[in-house]
Amino acid sequence: MGAWERSAEGEAKGVALVVPTRNAGPRWDRWLEAFRQQTLRPERLVLLDSGSTDGTPEKAQKYGFEVWNVPPGAFDHGGTRQMALEALTDARILVYMTQDAVLASPEALEKLLQAFADPKVGAAYGRQLPRPGARPSEAHLRHFNYPPTPSVSDLEVAKTRGLKAAFLSNSFAAYRRTALEGVGGFPRRIVMGEDAVAGAKLLLGGWRIAYQAEAMVYHSHGYTPWQEFRRYFDIGAFHAQESWMLERLGKPEGEGLRYVRSELAFLWRNAPLAIPEALLRLPLKYLGYRLGRKQARLPLWLKRRLSANPAFWNGKGG
Repeated sequence: MGAWERSAEGEAKGVALVVPTRNAGPRWDRWLEAFRQQTLRPERLVLLDSGSTDGTPEKAQKYGFEVWNVPPGAFDHGGTRQMALEALTDARILVYMTQDAVLASPEALEKLLQAFADPKVGAAYGRQLPRPGARPSEAHLRHFNYPPTPSVSDLEVAKTRGLKAAFLSNSFAAYRRTALEGVGGFPRRIVMGEDAVAGAKLLLGGWRIAYQAEAMVYHSHGYTPWQEFRRYFDIGAFHAQESWMLERLGKPEGEGLRYVRSELAFLWRNAPLAIPEALLRLPLKYLGYRLGRKQARLPLWLKRRLSANPAFWNGKGG
């Protein structure tokens, strides 16, 4: 038996789709309609809703989703997704998405799942396109991280790409149950990056990660400078708390400089007036990241203030 099977009705047997939500807003209607148009429908559809008051779960139920309620104070990026892994025991493949990642074509889910024809693929993720109306720098970030060419990463790739080889995003990703369970599943109590931790463990466990460039969603964020600073603080805190990843797989040497050069070249060609703002944001991102790397030395109140995920720090020592 393969990782999943397609029924005559276009249902993906052995596949579950899991979507954490909280007040998804007007974009949710587009999300659900894009899902309805898919050529392949997962056998189980689960919404992990954390106290929505805008009708998000009720709308999803009309499309066949089961709604599992997660108290807002109990939501955890890794732990909540792990809960779904442990509960959906019949699913051989688990697809994880976010409420703001809108499927870009009717074949998106089907193309993502095609990666598991390779028995050595433990996880796969799709391409993220900038949302309509995205700022130039916002669009460039998606083009930089999600190129049009598919690829596969393994430990051999990590020798040259370092931690970047373990990259994948739970905004649109799928996991082979046996692989994910075999490396311990998702981490609980983590500020961010539960997908990166899973990816690193999969590579170290001998699995491959497939990037399915033809499986696409619209997903990007128009962060303000302060929001971007807070996100980079969390990235730094994540790298400090999960330092084993850098030690085992290696730092993505030169990646930061390569990104800056790429962004400036992209803006020069497409939006030269946006270059001054991009140059102002660079030191803010760097400062946020460095402070995050030093988070163990910072008082708890300051970490809550600087983090984009202040709830994570509740109950944690100084």
